[in-house]
Parts: sequence; structure tokens; C-alpha cells
Amino acid sequence: MHKRSTAEVIERFNAVFQRHDPVGLADLIAENCVIENTTPAPDGARHVGREACVALWQSIATTPNTHFDLEDVFVADERAIIRWRFWWGDDTQNSVRGVNLMRVKDGFIVEGLGYVKG
Repeated sequence: MHKRSTAEVIERFNAVFQRHDPVGLADLIAENCVIENTTPAPDGARHVGREACVALWQSIATTPNTHFDLEDVFVADERAIIRWRFWWGDDTQNSVRGVNLMRVKDGFIVEGLGYVKG
């Protein structure tokens, strides 16, 4: 079996949010995955385990009338940095810029740390 590279995993992960289609998301997430969400301030909520992480990312990916613009994606070894802008309206007053620090191990996402400009 081909072990997916970090770049492959992150590309598929980003596609979920671009298409608003979480099908296949669970196949990208490790059983022991940990997410630190951007809210609530100041530290964000911590989500542990595949089920909790998939549920959170599915809810974000399918939120009506929202979208992400990818600003930059950088991958090095098992780490990735995803810079984005999240929109819930038509002008910048209805958006926020942020970054996800991702870690992939053995072809699965094991960590996603989210930060926003506030």
C-alpha cells in the first residue's frame, strides 16, 4: 500500500473545504488526532480523537454561505502550514484571516492547530 505524502494529505484536506464536501475526510484523520480550534478565545477548544476531529471539520466544511480562500500552503516533511481567509459575507468585514499548523504522520493528520488574526 502506498503511504500518502504530507502534500497529498493536505491537498485532499484542503479540497474538502473548497468543495464543501466532507466525503473522505475520515480517511485522512488519524485515530489519535488532536485539533486546537480557533475559538473560544484565548486558547480555543481542544478536540481529541478521529470522531471528534472529523465532526468538527465536517461542520466547518459544510457551513452554508461560507468559503475559504487558500492564501498559501507550505509543506515540509510531516508539517504543513495553511494560510487562509474564511468568508461568511461579501466584504472583508465578513471575513477573518488565519493559519492552520498541521502535522501528518504515516499518511494521516495527527494534529491541526488553528489560529486567527483577531
